[in-house]
Amino acid sequence: MSAGHHHPIYRPADTPVHRLPPQCKLAAVVAFAVSVVATPRERFWAFAVDALLLAAVAAAARVPAGVIARRMVIEVPFVLFALAIPVIGTGERVQVLGLSLSAPGLWAAWNILAKATLGVVASILLAATTEPRMMLLGAERLRLPRLLVQIATFMLRYLDVILDQMRRMRIARESRGFVARDLRQAPVLAKSAGALFIRSYERGERVHLAMLSRGYMGEMPTIRDISATGRDWAMAGMLPCLAAATALLAWSTT
Repeated sequence: MSAGHHHPIYRPADTPVHRLPPQCKLAAVVAFAVSVVATPRERFWAFAVDALLLAAVAAAARVPAGVIARRMVIEVPFVLFALAIPVIGTGERVQVLGLSLSAPGLWAAWNILAKATLGVVASILLAATTEPRMMLLGAERLRLPRLLVQIATFMLRYLDVILDQMRRMRIARESRGFVARDLRQAPVLAKSAGALFIRSYERGERVHLAMLSRGYMGEMPTIRDISATGRDWAMAGMLPCLAAATALLAWSTT
């Protein structure tokens, strides 16, 4: 089920982080996120420690800071939402740079920004060091329902195929003089969407029949061994354990 090339979000390298089994990294990122969410928002130093832990992982994985910064653009909607909270929030008001802002809203905005940013960076590092196909196999090892894993695998495999089909249909329309200027062109776009759906459905039927003809019995073959040793789990557990210790220490000093 390999597409024959690396996914753009994956950065191939030979580092200890890359070599860890995917199920270990998935469990570590989830546990790290839980620890960050459990950290009291008033303890700024605790979030700084968590950020240093992620910086250490990024250095070990050889993921440049510029790559992380560019991919953090996905967080922009959360940032905009957080920035709006102090403006529309209620409660005690404080003056910040000449603006009257809600004090509880400022705390809520900081809480969202700090925890969401750390979670996003952890996810970026996971995606940069783990191939998507391996990530799905790791999720299956963590007892995610096998059917969901297979559906996600096919979605990942054929998403680029469907997008390329859309691109070819767009080029075909434009080569015939079609330009979508207003709602009068909506029927043409609707017909194109319907044709794309039918082609995708028919492709799915052909792929399923091809799989059955090759002995598919509800389970995809695993070519690569991703079993994890105790050493792998211990190495992956260092990040969430340190983050959990930081959260506990932050609570103990509250």
